[in-house]
Amino acid sequence: MNLPERRNPWLWVPSLYFAEGLPYVVALTVSVIMYKRLGISNTDIALYTSLLYLPWVIKPFWAPIVDMVRTKRLWILMLQLALGVSLAAVAVMIPAPGFFRATLLLFWLMAFSSATHDIAADGFYMLALEEHEQAVFVGVRSTFYRIAMVTGQGLLVIVAGTIEIRSGGNTAFAWSVTFGILAVMFLLFFAYHRFILPVPAADVRVQSGGERSPVAEFFRVFVAFFDRPHIKSILAFLLLYRFAEAQLIKLVSPFLLDPRVKGGLGLTTSDVGVVYGTVGIIALTLGGLAGGFVIPRRGLRFWLWPMVIIMHLPDLAFVYLSRVQPENFVVINAAVAVEQFGYGFGFTAYSLYMIMVSGEEHKTAHYAICTGIMALGMMIPGMFSGALQEWLGYRNFYIWVMLSTIPGFVVTALISIDRDFGRKSMA
Repeated sequence: MNLPERRNPWLWVPSLYFAEGLPYVVALTVSVIMYKRLGISNTDIALYTSLLYLPWVIKPFWAPIVDMVRTKRLWILMLQLALGVSLAAVAVMIPAPGFFRATLLLFWLMAFSSATHDIAADGFYMLALEEHEQAVFVGVRSTFYRIAMVTGQGLLVIVAGTIEIRSGGNTAFAWSVTFGILAVMFLLFFAYHRFILPVPAADVRVQSGGERSPVAEFFRVFVAFFDRPHIKSILAFLLLYRFAEAQLIKLVSPFLLDPRVKGGLGLTTSDVGVVYGTVGIIALTLGGLAGGFVIPRRGLRFWLWPMVIIMHLPDLAFVYLSRVQPENFVVINAAVAVEQFGYGFGFTAYSLYMIMVSGEEHKTAHYAICTGIMALGMMIPGMFSGALQEWLGYRNFYIWVMLSTIPGFVVTALISIDRDFGRKSMA
């Protein structure tokens, strides 16, 4: 079968990043909702689901293997098939005794497959598109990543909530069916991308070169990332830009689900699917689109500070929700939408900054290192956020989240941006 070297990016960028986002949101967000409905405490939910970030943290250690073994395209296809199998296994184990440990183990296996898929997909994106196309489509890929979130923590959560009600409150059965649907979706992704992904000439395995062994090449690639000017400010930005959001995001669903007497909003599973998983993610998507729209016109350097401000200040919406505990469903949706739009807009700068610091040589492995550091910056705050919330209560917890935005402003002041990076050439 002869496939073209290039295809219209609209044929594959949206579906590829939809497939990249779905297992990520399932492992790290949908699992939170599922475990909350199955009676697990906030402390355990935050701790153990935050630990699921670990595969994304350590994926740089095997990213060079993706570079050196076969093509990114083949990795993408095989991992989508593996994800379908792991999702099916989760569906089987949810109703079983000891489901918490069993499903956590399966989520770990799924997370490792998903993290490796991210390496291959992000590398494929950079190999198959020119730099100005990367800047243009960074908003598109972010958008469809967010649409995956709408599907995962929105549509599928609504489905789970509906099945739960119609089955007479059989929560385990509802979530088992939901994960079965996810498994089928990934088999369809595999079939579609088998025929639609282009075969770029640059998508070849990276040769170790000379007499260097693969192990020596691995360390050369890894060391090259850290042996650069301003590495301390780069690392600080990657770790702390989302310090506040890492804590907020882990407790949003428990806050929405917890009864009002515990400081929550007392919403149903389906309500959460609408508020956070649909309206919130649509707002997040619009923010990502807006960021991808404006950056090519003036460049990342011009838009960096507006983006960091617009990302962090709307966290005040959750201070309002936790203190007023409004019953008006429209007000709740509006508050969540404002916060999520700001997050989507500000995260566009973060995504493009990671592309910038990935350089040219071994860009796949270097980008994976960036995303691994990013995941560490999400994992550590998320791990203690549940215990902190149970100690402080929701009202004081969201005040703490606002204080946690300060590091994001500090690290933004420390970095430097290439003058025209991300700006579309007018030539």
